[in-house]
This record gives sequence, structure tokens and C-alpha cells, in this order.
Amino acid sequence: MKILLLTQWFDPEPTFKGLAFAKELQRQGHQVQVLTGFPNYPGGKIYDGYKLKLYQREKIEGISILRVPLYPSHDNSALRRIFNYISFAFMAMLFGIFSTKKADVIYAYHPPLTVGIAAIFIKLFRRTPIVYDIQDMWPDTLQATGMLNNKKILNIISLVCSVVYKYVDHIVVLCPGFKQLLIERSVPEHKISMIYNWCDEEALAHASPIKIEYEKKLQGKFNIVFAGNMGKAQALDTILTVAISLQNLPDIQFVFVGAGTETERLKQRMYDENINNLVFIPRVPMIEVGGILDQADLLLVHLRADPLFEITVPSKTQAYMAMGKPLLMAVSGDAADLVVQAKCGETALSENVESIKKAILDIYKLSPIEQQKLGLNARDFYQKKLSLKSGVQQFVEIFKKVKHD
Repeated sequence: MKILLLTQWFDPEPTFKGLAFAKELQRQGHQVQVLTGFPNYPGGKIYDGYKLKLYQREKIEGISILRVPLYPSHDNSALRRIFNYISFAFMAMLFGIFSTKKADVIYAYHPPLTVGIAAIFIKLFRRTPIVYDIQDMWPDTLQATGMLNNKKILNIISLVCSVVYKYVDHIVVLCPGFKQLLIERSVPEHKISMIYNWCDEEALAHASPIKIEYEKKLQGKFNIVFAGNMGKAQALDTILTVAISLQNLPDIQFVFVGAGTETERLKQRMYDENINNLVFIPRVPMIEVGGILDQADLLLVHLRADPLFEITVPSKTQAYMAMGKPLLMAVSGDAADLVVQAKCGETALSENVESIKKAILDIYKLSPIEQQKLGLNARDFYQKKLSLKSGVQQFVEIFKKVKHD
């Protein structure tokens, strides 16, 4: 099959439906072309080695990529973020109609919602069916993260979502809760499939050794590692408060790896309150993340206490499981159910200091063999239920279905 991947985010940006997805589709015998933007996420600045221009064609590991211009931004300004989304969608629509090869199916990655709008316009001109992959529920996520609180705008976004759901040919969601929510919003059940996300297995498998400067900070400690975006949705102030409550156990250490809109403020709080069991490691390439995760004793997932997050599975969950380390899932609902099914760690209540502290101590007090068993359970569950190969096979079946409908 000939597949057009339409996504605002693509390697070298951190994304779970980027190069790994494209390469596995190609490995399974399909032709892939990618239509994306110039890399700027999550910092909001164009990456080194790229220069914003009308378009750029390139190949990464055999995958053909067409990059189109956008307004680079990813800060707390809703207006600048909207410009970022709309600018990419407009340019992707134009280039998708006039500058891409004929495809059998369009795979469109959401968020943002504007990608779905661009996909529909391409479909109208090119008569190409769309498989729409929903990774965040809009407008729910926008409200839950605090990005938007204006009820009128949220209602407009909800209406646009309904239009997109109507005109795409099939929808893929990442967890049971999303599927149920769409059904409640009048999307026909037969139009929705659930495929759990995978992680960048290749990057983890060929991870670079941890840098000496970071290794020294992690040696001899019980390292609780949080890796990924540090924004309002992650509510990491709670974890800093947990860290304060555990300062009486000097070998317990919290390690934050990544960047986001809240990073500098969290660092400032660390300095102001003299929290001495925290380590911040800046965002590193995915190939280096595995080396850091390998030094973890416990991998942490945390999101704000919000009903929306009870029906999602944070994308870092799969990478954590694939690493074969115990998990602490401080998110209720579908994500916690995965940890319980896999028997690979503890669950805790979001933004609940005592619940999170208790879960940490429960794993901390286990013997090394018991901790190792939790990690082995995580890896085994991932390989059987969540792997890249399995997920892509499921996508291909959906692509074939919409092509023939």
C-alpha cells in the first residue's frame, strides 16, 4: 500500500508515531511518504541543522519526508500555539494537495485538531481515505491542561471535532476510555478501533551509555525517574512535595529528564526550598534516554487529577515497560489498569502526596529480586501486547479496510 503520514510532529522531534512507525510500515512492505513541519517541538525553536523555508525534501533512513513551514511556538501563549497549529495545517493542506504522490490512504495524527482539517481538504481533492489517530481528546485536553478555558472557544473546537470525526473514514484511539467517550459523542462504534501505543524500541535497544556526568549523580541511589514533557498537565509540584517528605531517606532520589513549560519554575522551587534529593537532566536525544532509564530503580508516571486523564494511557508508559523496570502509575483509570494487568508495579492517586509516597515506599522496601520480577513482568507484557510490530499490523489491517470500502 501507498501511505501518506500526515503529522505535525516527526523525528528528530520526540514522537511515538514518527520514524519508528514509518520504518516498520516500510519493513512490512508498504510505501511511505511523510508530510510534516520543520522540527520545533517541544522548545518552540527550529532545530539546529534546519532553516525555515518554503519546503524541504529529505530522507531519513530511507523514509521520504516533505517538510513545510509553520510558525514555531510551544509556550504558554494560547494565541501563539494556535498560530503554530493553523500555519502548519494550511501549508500541509496546500502541499498535500499539490506536492505529494498519490496515496491509498492518509494516516493523520492528532493532535492538533487542525491536522484533521488539513487531511479532509486533501481527501476532497485527492479522493484518499483517512485514518485518524487520536492521541489527545480535544477539547478535553485543552481545558484539563489549562491551555484554554474560554467556554465559547471550547464549544467551537468541540463542534469542529464532530465535523472531523464525521468526514474521516476511520478513527484509531489509544485506550478503551477514548473509544467510549467517542461513542458517547455519537461516533459510530464500527468506525472506531483501539490500538495501544508502542515506544521507540530501536532507540531503547541501541541506547547510548549514560554520560559520566549523569551517571555520577545517579550512582548509589534509589532513583525514581520521570522522563518526558514537564508541563502543567504533569503537575510535578506534587512530586516535589513527595520528595521533600522523603528527604529523611537519603538514598531515595528523584530524577527528572526532559524539558517543558514548567521546568524552570520547578528548578527555582528546588533552589528556593533547598530540596536536596532532586536531579534535573535536560532533554536528550531518544537514543540517550534508554541509558538513563536503565539506571532507574522505579519509573514514574504522573498527571493532574482530572477525569480526562483517567481515560488515557500516557505515552511514556510503553517505553517504561519496554525497559523492564518497576512502574509507579500515579494516574487512575486505563493506565493504572495496564500496570495492574501486567503486575509490574504500584498505582497511586494523582496529586495525592501520601498515596504516591506509600507506593514508592512499598517498592523501595521490596527485595532486589522482587523488584527485578516487577521489571520482568513489565517487559513481558509489553512484548506480548504493546509492541511496534503488533501495533503496525493492526494499523495495516485498518488501512486495507478503508482502502477497499
